[in-house]
Amino acid sequence: PATVIQAVAQGKEAAQSAMRLLKGQDLAAGRAKDWQAVEPPKVAVPVEPRQKPPHADPVQRAQGFGEVVGILSEEAARAEASRCLACAGCAECMLCVQACLAGAVDHGQKPREMELQVGSLILASGARPYQVQPLDYYRYHLSPDVVTSLEFERYLSPSGPTQGHLLRPSNQQEPKKIAWLQCVGSRDTNRCGNGYCSSVCCMYAIKQALVAKEHSHQGLECTIFNMDLRTFGKDYERYYLRARDQEGVRFVKSRIHTINDDPSGGLRIEYATGDGQAKEEIFDMVVLSVGLEVPQSNADLSGRLAVETNKYRFADTKPMTPVATSRPGVLVCGSFQGPKDIPSSVTEASAAACAAAGQLAPARWTETRSVEVPPQIDVTGQEPRIGVFVCKCGINIAGVVDVPAVTEYAATLPHVVHTDNGLFVCSQDVQEQMKQKIKEHNLNRVVVASCSPKTHEAIFMDTLQACGLNKYLFEMANIRNHDSWVHGQTPQQATDKAKDLVRMAVARAGTLKALVETKVKVNPRALVVGGGVAGLTAALGVADQGYEVVLVEKEAQLGGFGRQLTHTIEGADINAHLDQLIERASNHPKIQVLTQSLVVKFSGYRGNFTTELIVGPGMYERKINHGALILATGASEYQPTEYYYKQDPRILTQVELGRRLEERGSGDLKTVAMIQCVGSRNADFVNCSRICCQSAVKNALHVKEQNPEALVCVLYRDIRTYGLLEDYYTLARQKGVLFFRYDQNEPPVVEPSDEGINITFKDHVLGRPVSLKADLLGLSAGMRPADTDELASIMKLARTTDGYLMEAHVKLRPVDMAADGVYVCGTAHGPKLVTESIAQAYAAAGRAATLLAQSELALSPVTARVTPELCAACLICVYSCPYGVPRINADGVSEIDEAMCRGCGICAAECPAKAIQLSWYEDDQIMSQLDGLLEGVM
Repeated sequence: PATVIQAVAQGKEAAQSAMRLLKGQDLAAGRAKDWQAVEPPKVAVPVEPRQKPPHADPVQRAQGFGEVVGILSEEAARAEASRCLACAGCAECMLCVQACLAGAVDHGQKPREMELQVGSLILASGARPYQVQPLDYYRYHLSPDVVTSLEFERYLSPSGPTQGHLLRPSNQQEPKKIAWLQCVGSRDTNRCGNGYCSSVCCMYAIKQALVAKEHSHQGLECTIFNMDLRTFGKDYERYYLRARDQEGVRFVKSRIHTINDDPSGGLRIEYATGDGQAKEEIFDMVVLSVGLEVPQSNADLSGRLAVETNKYRFADTKPMTPVATSRPGVLVCGSFQGPKDIPSSVTEASAAACAAAGQLAPARWTETRSVEVPPQIDVTGQEPRIGVFVCKCGINIAGVVDVPAVTEYAATLPHVVHTDNGLFVCSQDVQEQMKQKIKEHNLNRVVVASCSPKTHEAIFMDTLQACGLNKYLFEMANIRNHDSWVHGQTPQQATDKAKDLVRMAVARAGTLKALVETKVKVNPRALVVGGGVAGLTAALGVADQGYEVVLVEKEAQLGGFGRQLTHTIEGADINAHLDQLIERASNHPKIQVLTQSLVVKFSGYRGNFTTELIVGPGMYERKINHGALILATGASEYQPTEYYYKQDPRILTQVELGRRLEERGSGDLKTVAMIQCVGSRNADFVNCSRICCQSAVKNALHVKEQNPEALVCVLYRDIRTYGLLEDYYTLARQKGVLFFRYDQNEPPVVEPSDEGINITFKDHVLGRPVSLKADLLGLSAGMRPADTDELASIMKLARTTDGYLMEAHVKLRPVDMAADGVYVCGTAHGPKLVTESIAQAYAAAGRAATLLAQSELALSPVTARVTPELCAACLICVYSCPYGVPRINADGVSEIDEAMCRGCGICAAECPAKAIQLSWYEDDQIMSQLDGLLEGVM
């Protein structure tokens, strides 16, 4: 809006240019041809007095405003543009109706009231970006080149105002230097009162800097000004290090207070470095990394529902019930519960759904509606009639590949009877158009040239099924990941490659045959491996929904690592909660607990697994049949090899210090020191262990509560008290806890003596060594995953380089493993607080119960099959299969159980007699692709 206000003030041509940006016109040289079908709207800047057009029809009304009838003064133009863009009714010019290619804008809609009878209510109303207007010292709204992070995100988006081209709003030139200012609207009790950390800002600033560098053609310089880098999530630290060490993003420890216009046309930032030096630097753009806050509408909603909120208006929850509000039956998830990122929000959403399902289990299926799929059309023997749909994907593809040329080329290929292209082919409106085209042209094969089948193939398969076609009569050409993203600097070659990929896809599509999915019954029982907080919670989450659970723990007692903990930072008693969980699980009619048990064999498939155990001191074997598997194998505290740990009884880990304070107090302590990042964020263990900073702050507060006169010093690199934990960090400083930052390359030096523990470190402000003598030293030791080498080998589990179990997708499927029907939760997944482990355990239970609630499942028909007449029983398939599926049957030939086959194709590739074929990837289908490729070479 600020761009349009300024442009209108500059006159007719600038106004038309600005409106073209809003309309989606691509102004970059050489790319305007992609948008020739879009007619630029005409901009209305009427002279006073303004008269409302008489036309009743929206389009006529828009046309009535269609001509520019005059040029206003700058003051009048600004007033008019500001009034128009802030129009509450927004029903005058109707330019949005003209501009929307999907026809989605309807000003005739009216609000309506509905009354629903529900058994549970989940609040997922989210948060909003912090509103920057009051912070005038950032020059937001005063300089067009100062934008919020959300606005910058739109600039980077293919559907944004510049179609993904990185341009300065002030002059439409590509910027050379951009600065990100962190903690705008967060960690600020002075200007805005939002004392919490918004959790997401550091990571999205790093992401935006990396994406901006990809969009730049001039070697963009990116600088992120920060107080603490809070890359606390799973593998987030690796992402940060990649940005810093490989991509050249600069990170400066400083909080910016002033931005001024520079005569050169840039923005001058004045800042102080960590050692107190005053510096100035000029940037082309400044991005304000705004935090999250609860809008008034959420506060009003919580008031109407009588749900308690905290002082920041987030829904108030307890540490051991993270998705339950103060009102029974009303649950909460996502950023209305507190500021959090996408993986945490998705996890909490599943957790809230699980909690609701547990309450509503008796009513399951009573209000269920099913989607009706039309009868499948038999295309056997029909001549292939192929439709090809090419996606522009904004500029992801169209910014490099000549999409119209690829579409025209596809029309010349054999058996292709219809071609089309669209801005986003995966969007709902284009999907509806695709259905119409399939029926109109009687298509019996479909090819989509767009992005990754991994994320979008299922969408298009559903479209085929909705038209009565077998979903395996579909082929996808990945012209984004395999083409435009890797050949961005050579558009002609990228276009040629896109044609090759489409030609190959069309050739294969012509050979595709309908495949039949096998239906199997689901065993309504879950197996949970791990009896700690997460495992117990997950078991109860599934059992409370009415399904049997077998809980397996390798130790003699339940409780896991949680038994060594005392209280959460909020004060909740962890052991008391554990006792409650153990009692509930042990007495639950749907849960069977097996301690001192080890998994020795695992087989089967989603809905029908078989796990073999060795149980108890007697070491007897037990076979468990189950439909879902939840892994909660846990983690433990790192045992330091540095800082004289285990050599001096006065040197403890934070877990040991917590227990010491519970048992003996701190009255005998005059000075307590703590060192952060012990065993984390180093060459051996790159990632942040997430829990260490809050453990240090919790124990520091505990010391001060018991002994206010004690001196407590925390030596840190970045304090990562994310979210609402920031309040405890603030409280610790108010109580007199001292925090000193040290550099990774100059860690503290510890020397025990009879008089105390001597600790020397370099103070970043003084720039000189500082020494202190402590009565006790607490080491913030990181977290290490449980030893899962053997379990991972038996169950074929993917793990990260740190040894944690790897989820299927960090954002979309944060508790699902790659193998269907297998779920992960708690610290087996990665370092996390007890509260977070409980939420993720409920999420895993919810995902497992979703599977167990189905009476039957359709198995993928993409499996290997053997032609017995060709098999020589050479055993190569038996040895090569990573899942142990092939076997030699009584007839002396290989046999593959299609229900257990994962469709990896290794056996088909290895079979020397070519006796094995993989459905949907048969030899003739693969060869047709190769022939199609070589046609372009011959």
